[in-house]
Amino acid sequence: MDWSDKFAERASLMRRSPIRELLKVGNRPGVVSFAGGLPAAELFPVAEVEAATQRVLREHGKRALQYGETEGLGELRDWVARSCGARRENVLITTGAQQGLDLLGRVLLHPGDRVIVENPTYLAALSAWRPCGAEFLSAPTDSNGLKLETLPALFAQKPKLLYTQPNFQNPSGITLAAERRQPLVELAQKHTVPIIEDNPYGELWYDSPPLKSLFELEGNPNGGVVYHGTFSKTLAPALRVGWVIAAETLIDKLALAKQSADLQSSTFNQYIALEIARSGLLETHVPKLRTAYRERRDAMLVALEKHFPKSATWTKPAGGLFVWVTLPADTNALELLPRAVEQNVTFVPGEDFHADHSGQNTMRLNFSNATVEQIHCGIERLAKVLR
Repeated sequence: MDWSDKFAERASLMRRSPIRELLKVGNRPGVVSFAGGLPAAELFPVAEVEAATQRVLREHGKRALQYGETEGLGELRDWVARSCGARRENVLITTGAQQGLDLLGRVLLHPGDRVIVENPTYLAALSAWRPCGAEFLSAPTDSNGLKLETLPALFAQKPKLLYTQPNFQNPSGITLAAERRQPLVELAQKHTVPIIEDNPYGELWYDSPPLKSLFELEGNPNGGVVYHGTFSKTLAPALRVGWVIAAETLIDKLALAKQSADLQSSTFNQYIALEIARSGLLETHVPKLRTAYRERRDAMLVALEKHFPKSATWTKPAGGLFVWVTLPADTNALELLPRAVEQNVTFVPGEDFHADHSGQNTMRLNFSNATVEQIHCGIERLAKVLR
């Protein structure tokens, strides 16, 4: 059967993720991959997860292997709520934080609705909302995050949502400055535009603890800020345990959408995450990640300074997993990629992170999933391609 004329119109708006495709290349022997946003596999707490799994099966086996509530395991929702000053009713457990973005699109976005996004922004947010028919309004950024002076003109276009990653943004690594956070919340409140605050990297800080979240600054769990979190970067992405914290009325609608998507997130995985959270492992494990990733970030910054041309610039992230490189304006990073693969090094061209199709001369480099030695070698190979 020819399926080409059977697809829904929204299917034509779906795009294959260039990052997922590049992961295939990165798995080849000898390739140094700066492409994926992967945590370091050698740092996974395998023994501790094994022990937690055994405890879950021993103490909660019958419940852990059973269906559960769509909203998520009550005890885990309580743990998440306490971390953000909310209540259980404000929390929905999701199958990774990405599902939260997908559900928000289903519940909130009509075709033609406008969404303000940072420029550049998280690629998978664009992927989640593009099939909903969303139109994206690109908000310029600088080293201190969103440029607030550009927002009134964007708010005048009646956007439905504003999406931001205030801490160590993917892809740029930049952080929204403290002096811009409260004004951003107040500006969004003035125009009655909800803020989607995505914070997967907040615990991975290397220079100083993260600033207060927009959710905390608003101070109202039933207000206009929707907060996303996940265990993927601090524990293990394969657990696929994330969460959304939002007004109870919104959580209720998101739960209805989730019922049609997957009924519920894995009860078993939720129990494992809860057991690890209660055990105090995160309090000892996350500092180890910070130490290791800080060393790798520093190695990449040193290597870039040593090998890259003076015509290139890059961010110096205070946390997270990424460095964002800007090349001369006449350089096309996508055209450089095949040459880089020939040199056994990969990166992600930056154009797909821009809703306005700019950024052809940019690239995202991940430093968490390579050793210090691989980082120096890979950056030297990439510099050879640039030369």
